[in-house]
Amino acid sequence: MKPVSFEREDPLQLDNQLCFKLYAASRAVIRAYKPMLDQLNLTYPQYLAMLVLWEWQVDPPAQPTVKALGERLLLDSGTLTPLLKRLQQLGLLLRQRSTEDEREVHLALTEAGCALRERVLPLRQQLLCEQGLEVAELAELRGRLGQLLDRFMALR
Repeated sequence: MKPVSFEREDPLQLDNQLCFKLYAASRAVIRAYKPMLDQLNLTYPQYLAMLVLWEWQVDPPAQPTVKALGERLLLDSGTLTPLLKRLQQLGLLLRQRSTEDEREVHLALTEAGCALRERVLPLRQQLLCEQGLEVAELAELRGRLGQLLDRFMALR
């Protein structure tokens, strides 16, 4: 794939937009995850929340709250609340108001929520194999996207 020269090409052409490439790639990746997530009875945003909650099992934050989860996922509580309610209905998560501050809702995985992680690992590996993705290539891309995200977050 040849690099795009922005000087000679129309800067407003759709294919020259980084935002469009990121958007389209994100949608394609989420679509590829859908069969795996259907087997787990999760949506993609619920899966992301579970990833963080599994991380917290190993390295818990000082306050495992909805607010902390929102900060980690870059989502607001209005988006997270229905998602977390559904995870609780599925028996994967417990939500409990703090006794010190009623505004805080603490999160904890149930036994079923912890066990779900073991079902994800082989399904995720199968997904990566089916897509023919190289681990090193993915690591490099993830690193570059992380740098891009950091730059945009610094502008906030």
